[in-house]
Amino acid sequence: MQEKCEESASTTKKSTARSQGLYKAIWRWHFYAGLVFTPFLLILAVTGGMYLFKPQIEEKLYHDLYHVQAQSQSVSPSAQVQAVKEKYPDADVLTYKPSERSTRSSEVGISLKDHTYTIYVNPHNGHIIGKLDDSSRLMNQIEEFHGELMAGTAGDRIVELAACWAIVLIVTGAFLWWPRKKDKIKGVLIPRFSKGKNVLMRDLHAVPAFWISAGMLFLVLTGLPWSGLWGNAFQQVATNSGVGYPPSIWVGSAPTSTVQTKDVADVPWGAETLEVPSSTASQYTKVSLDDIVTISREQHMHDGYTISIPQEPQGVYTLSVFSPRAQDEATIHLDQYTGAVLADYRYDNYGFMGKLIALGITLHKGTQFGFINQLIGLIICIGIAGIAISGALLWWKRKPDKNMGAPKVPEGNAMRIVTCIIVVFGIFFPLVGLSLVIVWLLDFFVIKRIPALKRFLINA
Repeated sequence: MQEKCEESASTTKKSTARSQGLYKAIWRWHFYAGLVFTPFLLILAVTGGMYLFKPQIEEKLYHDLYHVQAQSQSVSPSAQVQAVKEKYPDADVLTYKPSERSTRSSEVGISLKDHTYTIYVNPHNGHIIGKLDDSSRLMNQIEEFHGELMAGTAGDRIVELAACWAIVLIVTGAFLWWPRKKDKIKGVLIPRFSKGKNVLMRDLHAVPAFWISAGMLFLVLTGLPWSGLWGNAFQQVATNSGVGYPPSIWVGSAPTSTVQTKDVADVPWGAETLEVPSSTASQYTKVSLDDIVTISREQHMHDGYTISIPQEPQGVYTLSVFSPRAQDEATIHLDQYTGAVLADYRYDNYGFMGKLIALGITLHKGTQFGFINQLIGLIICIGIAGIAISGALLWWKRKPDKNMGAPKVPEGNAMRIVTCIIVVFGIFFPLVGLSLVIVWLLDFFVIKRIPALKRFLINA
């Protein structure tokens, strides 16, 4: 009987040791991932929270450019564009956005001296109200900072890397949060306010993280399709497999080219890799912009659509709309000589994945359900910022003076098991895999050969 009790106790002890080893291994990955990527997650949360309210912010900033006095008469789109050409004779006219209502200005996009501008025109008399440099618009800068840290391709890759590692943080954080005692509520679902400052600080990091983890994961997953590496690869897979958009969406026999729609116009995600047809009936006179606007109405384009004007003899007019609701998205190509519809690409034409991504994007941007959508997004962004700050404070308060204060490397196979899991994760997210390779190279060639650095980073 005694031998059985001793054997049982030994088994329990080993099981507990394995459990503690696994806990320490996961905590170690969570610690370093949080330490490295917290600043970037904080940037994404702040800029994302601001961008949610783009319509309200721009309405305040550019009210005088957006609004005109309602009148019964109006001038034609061609006349409005002509007024812009006369004002800026050296500019190339790229786009035209019709007025959405009688009190709203029209917009003409131009390229001038390597800059793009939006010219605001009064549709009732053709007078130019003013212009904005697209690169200097506040929300455009916030969007650029949010998507690529205003650092081009390198910034895009950093943001994508931070987003991918955020998933690792969420998964490992959920494991660390999971209650070991099933009847335990305090410290799991609600913070413990009577257990001292250290416990409270831990709870103010872990408990809110649990409550917003689903929303945080949703924002990360719906943001990744915009990323330059993973997003482009995913988009190609969705397109080639037919789940992004069906292979036969052409109206009539449209000659195609190797040019993609995203190269000629700013269009919804699902239509970006759609090949652009070519205008070939060059023996005809080009249709006017007025005719294109009329055709767009006949095709029931949602208000707020933009017309991208062809710049080449084989180019096409591209009508696109980024509507608040994913269901109203549309991309249409028109022959510039005949006005014929060469391609008509709507939400209903999307494959399953295309619809899912389109809906995810409008939810991510806070437009699908209006202010409620914005408010929920803001709460999640505030939560992410709070988690990032509380995690940094938690580390700083507990950090020893002489090292990073990281969890010790656990004994046994726990660290190897968790590392293998994250390596598998890195296969699905290439930048995570690349970052792991870089870390291992630094560890092998640098850290292990500098004792002081090794003690500071590893043997804490």
